[in-house]
Amino acid sequence: MPLWKIHHTPRLFGDTEKAQLASDITDYYEKVGLPRFYVVVIFAETAPANLYVGGEQRPSVRVEIAHIARHSNDSAGRRRISQRVSDILAPHVDRHEGLHWEFHIDETSEELWRINGLVPPPGRSDAEKTWASSNSPLPY
Repeated sequence: MPLWKIHHTPRLFGDTEKAQLASDITDYYEKVGLPRFYVVVIFAETAPANLYVGGEQRPSVRVEIAHIARHSNDSAGRRRISQRVSDILAPHVDRHEGLHWEFHIDETSEELWRINGLVPPPGRSDAEKTWASSNSPLPY
């Protein structure tokens, strides 16, 4: 599952833009073969008094991404993923002049992951394809 936690200063994203960004993120993962329901996006509006960059309060977006369902195999793959994340975020953050934005991606062991108590099926397996087509976790 990809989990995106998007910490941002107030009023940076309206409800419509949040929905569009969440959709853009989910679309990307669906294109690489993940079920849509694997993708979780959390927007965490953070008061300026609680968000500092370089010791100063400033308009900011900080994105924490956890990848569990798939991992990159090499440096080139990690660079491609990082570029794609930048491409997804850029239209939503570049329109804010002077905004500081950054992200990082952690890769978590899939052995430490459950959905509705179920161990997710192996990546690209028939069971995962069934999960994707039904858009829900099913016993397999």
